[in-house]
Amino acid sequence: MLMPKKIAGAAAALTAAAALLGLGAGTAGAAGWPPLQEGAYLYSGPTGTGTVTKADLTDPGTCHTLSKAAVSVQVVSGSWALELFSGAGCTGATPWRTGSLAQQNLPWNMLSYRVIPAT
Repeated sequence: MLMPKKIAGAAAALTAAAALLGLGAGTAGAAGWPPLQEGAYLYSGPTGTGTVTKADLTDPGTCHTLSKAAVSVQVVSGSWALELFSGAGCTGATPWRTGSLAQQNLPWNMLSYRVIPAT
């Protein structure tokens, strides 16, 4: 019979492993990404490569136009997510939203973003 501490520890390990596997979903593999760090980062290349722009999580709701299009994104925040747009000035046909924990290549080039509350 397993003791409650061992069961809780195993459950925590499985949850952490599932979360890490989920971060790599839709990418060739999470190994090529920069290390996870608190904040939100937009990259001009795939899989967290190229020029990096740190998103301003202290300025929710304000539209920010990027100097270089974002191709990938990494977000580690308990409260905030990003809404990304293909056009400058937060325009474009279909915005793309991240979660508060995201690491992914974007479906198309993004030229602007705004910080939104995580749901």
